[in-house]
Amino acid sequence: MFNFLSVFAASYLWHSLGVTIGYHRLLSHRSFKCSKAIEYFWVLGGYLAFEGSPIWWAAIHRAHHKYTDTQLDPHSPRYGFKNAYYGWMTPKTYPVYIDPKQQCPDLVTDPVYKFLEQDGQWHKAHGLVAASGLLFRAGLWSLFGWQAALASALAGAAVLQIPLLLNVVCHTPKLGYKTYAREDDSVNVWWVALLANGEGWHNNHHAFPGSARSGLKPHEFDLSWMILRVLHSFGLVSQMHEATPETEPATPKIGELVGTTAKAAA
Repeated sequence: MFNFLSVFAASYLWHSLGVTIGYHRLLSHRSFKCSKAIEYFWVLGGYLAFEGSPIWWAAIHRAHHKYTDTQLDPHSPRYGFKNAYYGWMTPKTYPVYIDPKQQCPDLVTDPVYKFLEQDGQWHKAHGLVAASGLLFRAGLWSLFGWQAALASALAGAAVLQIPLLLNVVCHTPKLGYKTYAREDDSVNVWWVALLANGEGWHNNHHAFPGSARSGLKPHEFDLSWMILRVLHSFGLVSQMHEATPETEPATPKIGELVGTTAKAAA
């Protein structure tokens, strides 16, 4: 049982940080810079948690910031729980107003991400990520036994639920609090922040979308930011954009997806 829990915990940590650091703060918002080796390490963690094509994930998330809580937001709970939680993933391709070539020009030329994207055909890309995740667990089974494979699979499945849950909970005003007055419904929710390594400070994130730091108050624990600071101290990441409690949020501009008024650490 101890080995099972150890593998589950280690897997959950890598997969969840792969989403928060790799998919979200790096690919979607470019809140810091790092080598391709570091980038792929984190993105792989998210990919093996069944998160889907990195280009798809970033394009949808950038659209979410551009159209937050409007009818063009891919997953706003204002238009129903089902759509916000999983319905937005069911189409076979992008809606007409989301074009990865326009919204993710920094990602579409990467050969790895281009392959995982499967020409924008969502059912093929989702099938590929599912097959990759299962093959990875099959490899763990052959090397370390079924307990390790099961623990890894359960951790990946658990991590998959966190962003889906966040889409609903952190855009339901009565479930959290706002530090920054914004027209959207984003709120800070402490227990989501614990499960998602700091991503639950969602009102902060919408105020400073390009910041590598989301937890701004002393009680707002942000594990992803702490790990990025450690990586920065070893020279593994650079140019981290950091919002602080004293930073004034910029007035959002139409089409502004990754900008922030936060300072960048060299």
